[in-house]
Amino acid sequence: MKTIEIKLERIISAKPSDVYKAWLNPKVPGSPWNMGEKHILNPKSGALWYWLVGKTAHYGMFTKIEPSHQIQQTWVSPSTMGYESLLTVTFKAHTDGTLMRLVHANLPNTADGRGHKAGWNMFLDKFPKHFEKKPSKKK
Repeated sequence: MKTIEIKLERIISAKPSDVYKAWLNPKVPGSPWNMGEKHILNPKSGALWYWLVGKTAHYGMFTKIEPSHQIQQTWVSPSTMGYESLLTVTFKAHTDGTLMRLVHANLPNTADGRGHKAGWNMFLDKFPKHFEKKPSKKK
């Protein structure tokens, strides 16, 4: 089976440790866990994860966790045709905050596999808004 890799980046105006924590917080809009109706989330190497969106289950295992630096996990869903893909999200200090890089590898080169690009862009377009400064209210 031919596979593809999706690479996306965003600059987020917050320090890497804050971006890392927010990405794993189900209460933060734009984190994948926020969209899930049900989820199992235990971000530790070797721990399983599960995410249900509508009637679509996603699951896998956290393979590498480096707090404030990197999250790596296997990823299986109907869109991967049941094959295990690999998602790596890194958080690197940048002059404007954090360079967040998402790489989703070993996706099938099918319409569903390529569709992950639009899905991840949806999350990554929404997620930085959590860090935007709210205007202060004047009295």
